[in-house]
Amino acid sequence: MLIPFSGGCACGAIRYKCVTEPLYMGNCHCRHCQQATGSAYFAAVLVRESGFSLVSGEPAWFERKADKGHSMQRGFCTDCGSPLFLKNGMHPRTWVLYAGSLDDPSQYKPSRNIYTESAQPWDLMDPDLPKNAGMPDW
Repeated sequence: MLIPFSGGCACGAIRYKCVTEPLYMGNCHCRHCQQATGSAYFAAVLVRESGFSLVSGEPAWFERKADKGHSMQRGFCTDCGSPLFLKNGMHPRTWVLYAGSLDDPSQYKPSRNIYTESAQPWDLMDPDLPKNAGMPDW
């Protein structure tokens, strides 16, 4: 991925910038992510908080407990409804970006699929990517 990279919501009210390489890029097929995206999976870009900044706007947050009991907060634009961020309580010094919110989403290169037990049968996953039934042990 070209550094720095940026992104934002559909209406432009929220913009962000990241000046460090992503720590991880992958597809999450858990039911919560399906509901949050309205699709088969969440294309996730994990970045360090120290290299991330909100340039403009403030997201609204929705909180839900993950399967392991920790907090998962999803940030979205209140003007256009675009999903933008996820804050995982297990990794408090990171932000997870929705790959579709990147200014250049073609830079997204997933390294694996997780929570494939919940994957939809109509979703054709890349056969070359590793698959985990749940959350892998990092």
